[in-house]
Amino acid sequence: MNVIQTEIPEVLIIEPKVFGDQRGFFFESYNEREFHATTGLDVHFVQDNHSRSAKGVLRGLHYQIRQPQGKLVRCVLGEVFDVSVDLRKSSATFGKWIGVHLSAENNRQLWIPPGFAHGFLVISEMAEFLYKTTDYYAPEFERCILWNDSALAIDWPLSVAPKLSAKDQVGRLFRDAEVFV
Repeated sequence: MNVIQTEIPEVLIIEPKVFGDQRGFFFESYNEREFHATTGLDVHFVQDNHSRSAKGVLRGLHYQIRQPQGKLVRCVLGEVFDVSVDLRKSSATFGKWIGVHLSAENNRQLWIPPGFAHGFLVISEMAEFLYKTTDYYAPEFERCILWNDSALAIDWPLSVAPKLSAKDQVGRLFRDAEVFV
C-alpha cells in the first residue's frame, strides 16, 4: 500500500497494491494491520456505506457535529471527484479543501479524518461509492455546508448544474456553519 500525503497533511490518498493479469485483478481494499503500519493511524471502523448515483449527482458537503466520523472512501464503479473541507477551527488548514479523483480504474482511496466535511460529484455515467466510518450515522447531528459557497471556492469539475438532494440545496454557508474547536 502506498500512502500519499495531500496539502492537508491529515487527509491521505491510499493506493493499494493491485495484482492483475488477463483474468482480472485482486487487491486488499482494507487490512487493519497494513493501514496502521503505513499511515500510523489507529482507527476502528464501525459502519460500511454504499451509494449508487447517476452522472452529475453531487452529495455533500456533509459532516456530523457530534459523533464526527472519520471516513475511508473509494469508488468501485465509475469515477467521482471527492472533496474534503477542514472544519477544525484550531487547524492551520481550517476552511481549506482537498479534491481528489477516485475511480474504479485508479483504485485510490481517501482517508478523511473526523472534523472534516465531505462530498463528491459523479463525473462518469454512474458511480458506486463505498466508505467505512469510525462512528455511527447520527442524523440528529448531521450538518450540511452549501456545496458552492464562494468562501470555500471549491473547483468542482462541472459543465452543468449538479443534481442535488433537498437537504443539499439548503446547506448552510461556511461562515454560518457549526465547526469543530
